[in-house]
Parts: sequence; structure tokens; C-alpha cells
Amino acid sequence: MQVIPFINLALAFIPVFVVMGIFYKWSMNFSNTIYAVSRMLVQLLLIGYFLVYIFESDSALIVLMVLAVMVFTSSWIALRTIKIQRTLLYKKALYAITFGGGITLLLISQGVLKLDPWYMPRYLIPLAGMIFANAMNSVSLAADRIEAEMEKDVPYEQARIIALRASLIPITNSLFAVGLVSLPGMMTGQILSGISPLIAVRYQIMVMCMVFGSAGISSALFLLLLSPQKNHSAIED
Repeated sequence: MQVIPFINLALAFIPVFVVMGIFYKWSMNFSNTIYAVSRMLVQLLLIGYFLVYIFESDSALIVLMVLAVMVFTSSWIALRTIKIQRTLLYKKALYAITFGGGITLLLISQGVLKLDPWYMPRYLIPLAGMIFANAMNSVSLAADRIEAEMEKDVPYEQARIIALRASLIPITNSLFAVGLVSLPGMMTGQILSGISPLIAVRYQIMVMCMVFGSAGISSALFLLLLSPQKNHSAIED
């Protein structure tokens, strides 16, 4: 693949600055956007060097530690927009993302790809990142929506359905658009690296199934863990 010089990479930030300018012009809180972009930049640069070490270490313990960090962090970030204290729902989010994402990762890595050894970091960590990130986003949307519905005194069973449907809108739209509107990241990367599109398609089908499954299972489990009594008491607190 073509190596992108840093000076060329800087051009990719032009649309980002345009969005920040819009936020500023419309008197919106753009400081959070600056923080998010800056954090993304630092995190990716650091993880680039860190992954080189992980891939060369060939250690199951290190891989498990990385997966643990992913799960605990994603569970915390998922509740970022919730008005109540995160600690009230953190354990539920952690259970949901761990189970929904973990069972999907196990199926994909050991059933579909049959990784040998099972902890192959070059495969397992990127797959885990996609799975837990989508589970995180889904749980976040579900938590935000069910909180809004419960504040409007919508019955829990109905609010749960609304929240689950809302949490899956982004990934469902991706299922409709893939191949027609967009060529997703993994497929594009493989094609750019010289892999046959027919092989890249198989991997992308696997990816779409795993992100949809992990997102749906995690958000559904999170909503199930919110019993009516616990949900009302959490919101009232």
C-alpha cells in the first residue's frame, strides 16, 4: 500500500476544521469536538507504536489485557451522554458489552477464522476493536433513548422496544448501504493492498454480521438488565 506522508495526511484535517468552524459560527460547543479530534490523533499515534510491540510479542496474556481494557473502557464511554451517574449503570453496560461482544468475537475468531493460536493479535485485536466499538455505540444509543422515553413516562416494555430500534439504526443503515453507497473500511483496505475483491467481500460479510450481531445482542441485553424498578429508581436518583 502507498505510504501516506505526514504532510499529505494533514490535508485530511481540512473537512474537520470546516465542521469546527460551523460549530463556532452557530454558537455550538465546539470545544468538545476539538478535544475528541485531538484525543483521536494522540490515541491512534500511540496505538500504532503499541500494536507493533503487541504483534511481535506473541503473548496471550498481553492480548487478554488489551481486550480487558477495550471492554472496560467501552462500557464507560457508552454511558457518556447519560444524565444520571455512570456508576449506576456501568455494571449493566459492562455485562452487556462483555457478553454480546465476547460471544461474537469467540464465534468469529474460533468458528469462522479458526485462528491458530487462538490469540493471534494481528487478527484478534482489530476484530475485537470493531466488535466492542459497535457494541459500545449501540448500548450508548439504547441508554440515551430509554432514559428519554422513561422521562416521558412511556411504559418500560414500550420504551425498551423504541430504544432497541433506535440503537440499531446506524448499523441497519450500513447494512442497506454497503456495496451500493459505501465500500467499508476493511474491504477498501484489502482491495488497496491488492487482495481480490471476491475475497475482500467474504471478509466484509463476516464483519457486517459480527458488528450487527454484537450491537444487537449487547443493546438488547443492556435493556433487559434494566428492570422497571431499577430503571425508575436510577432515573429518579
